Amino acid sequence: MIRKVLIAEDHESANISVQKTLDELGISEVDHVYYCDDALLRIREAMNAGDSYDLLITDLSFEEDQRTQTISDGVELIAAARSVQPDLRVLVFSAESRPMTITALFRDHEIDGFVRKARHDANELRRAFEKIANNMQHYPRQYKEIVEKQDSHQFTIFDITIISLLAQGVPQKNIPDQLRSREIKPSGLSSVEKRLNHIRTVFGFNKNEQLVAYCKDMGII
Repeated sequence: MIRKVLIAEDHESANISVQKTLDELGISEVDHVYYCDDALLRIREAMNAGDSYDLLITDLSFEEDQRTQTISDGVELIAAARSVQPDLRVLVFSAESRPMTITALFRDHEIDGFVRKARHDANELRRAFEKIANNMQHYPRQYKEIVEKQDSHQFTIFDITIISLLAQGVPQKNIPDQLRSREIKPSGLSSVEKRLNHIRTVFGFNKNEQLVAYCKDMGII
């Protein structure tokens, strides 16, 4: 059960949107702050008063202004909040879209859910809240699709080598020479073209540039 929620969000419009969604869900004890330092202070005060928060909803990025802050972003806030209240559930509400970053949040910070700021995010916020309230994790739909695609293709040394060469600016037609110099087989241009085409098809990419960018974001290269 989630009774008391703290929202850490420095954009007023997004803050109001989250509050409205929580109100529609029947959550009446909702506090909101615009700074990470204030969020941590609220969490400490609530713990000391014996009335701790059940859920922290936080953005990842907070704009700097004239006020000096000790905690500058949502990732630092999550770590600091969990050091004060280890059982605090955390829902990240952010425009972040890089799978590698989202994966790290679940893996390294054990967040309970992630909702991307986008169209229909209010509906996804409701779904995330309901799942977290039932002790389940919520993964964004787009992220799940990307992970499923990644799981459907296991990157080989050959794959990583040719994509890395593309990332280094080596023209596709020159990759066979690089492969032969490294004694990597197959090394023919046809094999390179077929493999890249296969990988692009699996992930739904039209261009090698998209594939390279994806592999960088996912930490594959």
